[in-house]
Amino acid sequence: MMERDEALILLKENLHNENLLNHSLAVEAIMRGLAEHLHEDVEEFGLAGLLHDIDYDVTGDDPYKHSLLGAEVLEQKGFAPEIVYAVKAHNERHGLERISVMDKALFAADPASGFITAAALIRPEKKLAEVQMKSLKKRFKEGSFAKGASREHMDTCAELGLEREEFLNIALESMKKIAGQIGL
Repeated sequence: MMERDEALILLKENLHNENLLNHSLAVEAIMRGLAEHLHEDVEEFGLAGLLHDIDYDVTGDDPYKHSLLGAEVLEQKGFAPEIVYAVKAHNERHGLERISVMDKALFAADPASGFITAAALIRPEKKLAEVQMKSLKKRFKEGSFAKGASREHMDTCAELGLEREEFLNIALESMKKIAGQIGL
């Protein structure tokens, strides 16, 4: 299996938008946090999170190709089939069943990253350290806040046996650990 450092190089060769790189790092952190909590493979979960949008520079304008091309790249590079499938299945447009814990975690973690980032960016200091669960719970109910962050996708955390608040807390604390790396 490819090591994390090699995977990061691969990601940076394929994804050049700094915001998307930060998003990928944030989803990686959330996936690692979820893996720890759920007693799953932290490295595999982390790689799935890190690489889930590897094809976005090429497929950003074509949501029906997004994640299919990424899965193809990962397969060619010899990633575990579980990681390849989780990346492919995180795009609901393909109608793929989310089977494994990793598949389900990635589907919920992806929008959580954007939601939590938005919660940090509306604060005066624009820092994750100041984001509180109380604020996330309030903002979750505001449909106009972070519209691109699907509440329905985040709520699939229930398939992992997690309540929404517990899931968001794991995601927030995981992102806080890498706040400096992602400029928050």
